[in-house]
Amino acid sequence: MSQITIQCRLVASAATRQALWSLMAESNTPLINEILEQMSQHSDFEIWRQRGKHPTAVVSQLCQPLKTDARFTGQPARLYTSAIHMADYIYKSWLKIQQHLQRRVDGKLRWLEMLKSDEVLAQESGLELANLRDHAAALLAQLQPVTALDKPTQNPGKKSKKKVALSDQSLVDQLFERCQNTKSALERCAIAFLLKNGCKVSQQEEDPQNFAQHRRKVEIQVKRLQEQIEGRLPHGRDLTGQSWLDALETATQTVPRDNAEAKRWQDRLLTKPSVLPFPLIFETNEDLVWEKNAKGRLCVHFNGFSEHTFAIYCDRRQFPWFQRFLEDQETKRASKNQHSSGLFTLRSARLGWQEGEGKGDLWEVHRLTLYCTIDTRLWTVEGTEQVRQEKVADVAKKITQMESKSDLLATQQAYVKRLNSTLTRINTPFARPSKPLYKGQSHIVVGLSLGLEKPATIVVWDAQANQVLAQYGIRQLLGENYRLLNRRRSEQQKTAHQRHKAQKRSAPNQFGESELGQYVDRLLAKAIVAVAKTYRAGSLALPKLGDVRAIVEAEIKARAEQKSPGYLEGQQNYAKQYRASVHRWSYGRLLESIRSQASKLGIAIEEVKQPLVGGLEEKARAVVIAAYQARA
Repeated sequence: MSQITIQCRLVASAATRQALWSLMAESNTPLINEILEQMSQHSDFEIWRQRGKHPTAVVSQLCQPLKTDARFTGQPARLYTSAIHMADYIYKSWLKIQQHLQRRVDGKLRWLEMLKSDEVLAQESGLELANLRDHAAALLAQLQPVTALDKPTQNPGKKSKKKVALSDQSLVDQLFERCQNTKSALERCAIAFLLKNGCKVSQQEEDPQNFAQHRRKVEIQVKRLQEQIEGRLPHGRDLTGQSWLDALETATQTVPRDNAEAKRWQDRLLTKPSVLPFPLIFETNEDLVWEKNAKGRLCVHFNGFSEHTFAIYCDRRQFPWFQRFLEDQETKRASKNQHSSGLFTLRSARLGWQEGEGKGDLWEVHRLTLYCTIDTRLWTVEGTEQVRQEKVADVAKKITQMESKSDLLATQQAYVKRLNSTLTRINTPFARPSKPLYKGQSHIVVGLSLGLEKPATIVVWDAQANQVLAQYGIRQLLGENYRLLNRRRSEQQKTAHQRHKAQKRSAPNQFGESELGQYVDRLLAKAIVAVAKTYRAGSLALPKLGDVRAIVEAEIKARAEQKSPGYLEGQQNYAKQYRASVHRWSYGRLLESIRSQASKLGIAIEEVKQPLVGGLEEKARAVVIAAYQARA
């Protein structure tokens, strides 16, 4: 995607801010809370949860009767639309997360069903344990006939071991897929034996205590995931604090049934209540009207409460974007609507409040902020032409589909007429500056690997020459800013220590953090995209975010094995200490920053799985090769 989000502060009179706060906090937010509550009580709720999505019209249908409810009347029509969009977005994301959690639970349950002791596996297979090992070894040789260890070498070392390790993850996938497809009890037992022992044929006798501990860990994981699925429901924002007071009254006057209920009460009391109302969403770029006031200050007002005007205060680097919003609208007005708003640089907007500090009226303490989503391609005439061609193709396809039908209804004929009108306006160009589009070489790919101690490592790979052109570690990417990485980790350790002490006292433990981590992410993203631009890379290959947990745990395990080879208890102790000393990075934020920087330049993004083991440079190289091969 080539879309990014910019923001600015809105300044208005006290009366305007008070009126807007009253609408958002006393009417719109309670309306969203009510819609969310009715969604969770819908008769088809469990069906939506299983499917991972809800019908598109259900939120609008639930909101319709609420418009006449005395609690929510008096709002502009545009605010009702915003409430529908907000509730829809919340449940879309929530149901998607629930579906992901359910898939993880299903996978853990399948693994738990396969996870059996050697003795049970031998009984179910009808063979002696030694024969089961032989069958597992034959199966392993069939799936992985040649490994680096099979090849004779004069100087065996780390390189050959890494080659074996890099194939482990694909081997696991092959084994699980084969287990699902086979009907042979013997083959299922052999596969379970291999998976349980890390895709290896273990010749040692199984320790019953270690096996029981291993199985218990999986059971605990399943239980936690099930609790997450059952306990998470979108509950809106309680600006009055009434739900917190109710929880306090319940906790002080009622005896909990069990420890789990007491823990839920404690979590509710320690959770910081919401103080800001839900933002207003403007999906249509013409809901915002731009103008300049008598002093030449750029201002905006919104459909629904157009009598209120807000002055724009933004960073100097972002001001040209807001100036462009005004120019786009002025161009359309001057041409008497011969231009299309589909080519406006502004795509959508969100109006919300930022939490402030101090005492006084809430609309005076908190600040108004406008978030604008823009398409960076629409800044130049070349990028606009690219977007125009996409939209023309889309509209023409719809017209063809409608005209292929016979006996169109009056409404359908009107729809076709609107499409033809839209097609005419889209073909009317905007006057914009010219800037050649970035043209990368498709065979040059920059690959990224994520790590725990070193959040980002990249390699530049030439597919035609089949060689690595360059590789950069975290120190080379950050340069003189590398010290900021260590400072960020010191902040994390201090915050974690404060949180630990607060948890021991059962005190509130939600501590705010600085934006240093976000700043370092932006520096990394800028450096990575600069490297891609230097080598004229056609794309960036990024690891899939869903694999980060496995990537981090694999790195910890590898370090522990290297530190205490053959000593299981020592490995566990070292892993525990290492987790405490090196905190996890916000990989999702880092990847999003890279996507944002790449979209400005027009560099394509490819996502693949990152290997769980191996050096960081080798992982980055594997990511690059996998992304290039996936194109086929």
